[in-house]
Amino acid sequence: MPAVDAVQKAKEQKQQEKLDADIAANLVVTPKLDLVQCRFTLTCASATDEEKEAAKAMIMDTIKELNMGPFYKYICEEYKLPADPKLQAELDATNKARLVEFDATIKEAVEELGETEIREAHLFKAEYLCRIGDKQAAETAFRVTTEKTVSLGQRLDIVLNLIRLGMFYSDNDLTERNFEKAEMLMEEGGDWDRRNRLKVYKAVYASSTREFKKATGLFLDTVSTFTCNEIMSYKRFVELTVLMSMYSLSRVDLKKKVVLGPEIQEILHQSPVVKNFLEALVECNYDAFYKSLVGIDELMMKDSVLAPHRKHYIREMRVMGYSQLLQSYRSVTLESMAKSFGVSVDFIDSDIARFVAAGSLNCKIDKVGGIVVTNRPDSKNAQYQASIKQGDLLLNRIQKLSQVINI
Repeated sequence: MPAVDAVQKAKEQKQQEKLDADIAANLVVTPKLDLVQCRFTLTCASATDEEKEAAKAMIMDTIKELNMGPFYKYICEEYKLPADPKLQAELDATNKARLVEFDATIKEAVEELGETEIREAHLFKAEYLCRIGDKQAAETAFRVTTEKTVSLGQRLDIVLNLIRLGMFYSDNDLTERNFEKAEMLMEEGGDWDRRNRLKVYKAVYASSTREFKKATGLFLDTVSTFTCNEIMSYKRFVELTVLMSMYSLSRVDLKKKVVLGPEIQEILHQSPVVKNFLEALVECNYDAFYKSLVGIDELMMKDSVLAPHRKHYIREMRVMGYSQLLQSYRSVTLESMAKSFGVSVDFIDSDIARFVAAGSLNCKIDKVGGIVVTNRPDSKNAQYQASIKQGDLLLNRIQKLSQVINI
């Protein structure tokens, strides 16, 4: 038994030395955002028991590998997982010992070394706190490190780390505040890699907050230069790029920027569900498009970024499919549309009627004649109506302002 303990201790020490070396070389990007998807899987109703067990195993393996004591406590409380007091005690002891070492290093740097060494000592402590999932302490430590940081690039790295911390804990306030700081720092100057990384973070965040058009531009700008494996795999990144583009772009732009994009096509064959969905819409194969919606719905159910917007996205894509078919005709029979989409006449009738009533489709249904007649909107009239509405809104605001200010 003593020999086994010695081997285990040596193994743990070697693992710790490797992690410390990675941090020193800026190779470890914290926190590990792939755990966000794992946490989502634990509570995802559509995830299978096998998927939930695999997600739980990955979380526990990462907790043990990185000695994530604070995160283990958080995960057990948040997701009602049975806590192991012995494991928690071991993790806490390891974390406490490491923090004592960091504090000793900081003290030595303050007493004997220069400003650079002091800053690095504070940074290593902040990154360690971020790595183990101690959100409050990590924010404080990064704030202290920022006060001792002069270099623009290093300040940007700290802000990017805080953005990842906010995304890790779904803290939108922390994330958005640091997006603003990052933009201000980028105006002072920032290298290509950090600008590119910030765009990717903003694209993923915009997707999670249903700013799909904003996300589309950012995704397409970075699809050929993606290096942010700390936030997600390139395959998942390409899937998001395609889905956001299908929502936001016209058919012409979709073909030019996505279908003919070599970087996207190189990866898209690994995701046949998304590939078939894209090709069906671009090629006007509406039967295949409707069938692909089922697979897209299942994919979105299990994705932490897309799941909250699944119903909205599927509804809007159905509208897009109907609009794309109707824009080529002045009128089309319900039977022909039903055949194109591979559904019954009654279904297409009720579905289109719902979208017409909601103002999503510019057409009307002649139930007696069994046809759908398109109403092509007059662009000039639409601009006029928009101007009237905006003018009324401006007048209302001026009236409210006049009540406060004596003009």
